[in-house]
Amino acid sequence: VWLWYLFGSANGAVVTRNSRPNIVLLMADDLGVGDLCCYGNHTVSTPNIDRLASEGVRLTQHLVAGSVCSPSRAAFLTGRYPIRSGTASPFNLNRALAWLAGSGGLPTNETTFARLLQHWGYRTGLIGKWHQGLSCGSCNDHCYHPLNHSFDYFYGPPLGLLSDCQPRQSSGPGAPAAPGPQAGRLVPGALEAHCGLQPACLPLLHLLVLETHTRVHANTRYKHAPFLLFVSFLHVHTPLLTKEKFVGHSKYGLYGDNVEEMDWMVVKILDVLDQERLTNHTLVYFTLDNGGCLECQDGPAQTGFLTRGKGMGGWEGGIRVPGVFRWPTVLEAGKVIDEPTSLMDVYPTLSYIGGGILPQDRVIDGQNLMPLLEGRVSHSDHEFLFHYSQPPHYGATVWKVHYVTPKFHPEGAGACYGGGTCSCSGDVNYHDPPLLFDISRDPSES
Repeated sequence: VWLWYLFGSANGAVVTRNSRPNIVLLMADDLGVGDLCCYGNHTVSTPNIDRLASEGVRLTQHLVAGSVCSPSRAAFLTGRYPIRSGTASPFNLNRALAWLAGSGGLPTNETTFARLLQHWGYRTGLIGKWHQGLSCGSCNDHCYHPLNHSFDYFYGPPLGLLSDCQPRQSSGPGAPAAPGPQAGRLVPGALEAHCGLQPACLPLLHLLVLETHTRVHANTRYKHAPFLLFVSFLHVHTPLLTKEKFVGHSKYGLYGDNVEEMDWMVVKILDVLDQERLTNHTLVYFTLDNGGCLECQDGPAQTGFLTRGKGMGGWEGGIRVPGVFRWPTVLEAGKVIDEPTSLMDVYPTLSYIGGGILPQDRVIDGQNLMPLLEGRVSHSDHEFLFHYSQPPHYGATVWKVHYVTPKFHPEGAGACYGGGTCSCSGDVNYHDPPLLFDISRDPSES
């Protein structure tokens, strides 16, 4: 219903390669790449994401630009390394926007793909997690709100699912309870407004705050114009809010149930495209913002044969994610590409298929993926892919070098159970000589 209300029906318009497609971007939160059947899991049921992969192109070395949410999403939205927008702070302030009371976010002088496509006549919508900041100097200026980054419509929390106002519990061997988020610079008055409610009410608070800022454009002139819809799932982030009908649905407790519920949500979106005869004229993309959370309770994420997970510097389990593109009649069904690619590549790819020109006043680090997706070239245009302040991952043979890696705690645990996520600066391991791996032959970095 929401899809139809926002974007109308194209009634089976004739598709050509030169047509500007509708665009649906699907991004999961903290899912392990090994949690999906199409990426090697044979016990969790994800038939609908698997369907996307079988009907489209699957990327096996698809990399995020940061192993935690905010910098990764900033790079995705702008096509630029997060260090360029200030979201790769070495002191974890903008690196992980931790709570609603904090000041900071994606600068409004950054040009998101929503701004590009809106300028070229697309209707733009974002449903779900934002996590690019909210306010600057006061609790109601909302300077970093999605509407200020050219989304016509937004419904969702400014962060994600958190229990911000109580101590965070950590799992793992000998793990103590971790403290709640530490403040950087607070927006005056926001802390009282935020933490005055019980933690169980916080997701509702987030939605109420931002529902007052939605703008719905249901004008009939939008019925036949192209649209961009970014569905940013709250799944599968803790506290793993799951509908009753999916509780006990999987073999992996509440975490597996939440994965399978998200897969069901994917098919509901695909069904609307089918019902409105938009499927052949819509590019659908599925990915994650970073690797799975190994420290989380209620069942950890699965990273398959990869090492480590979310927040752990440049280890593959934190930065390698699924990447699936489906565009019937344009992209070959069932195609698999093993070249290194990045979430930053989505930005110039959308610019290309949307018929626009990339900004000329700034560096765009992503590369247009269409030649690779369509099979017109066989190699990625990336020579290097960097992770700040973390190790680079670079292509050709696909070598990878680590100069810095996180310190795990307890020592030898393989994750950061004491603090919830690993730090990429301060108390870390420096490697001289650096660690060097041939990722094409040793993806587990063993």
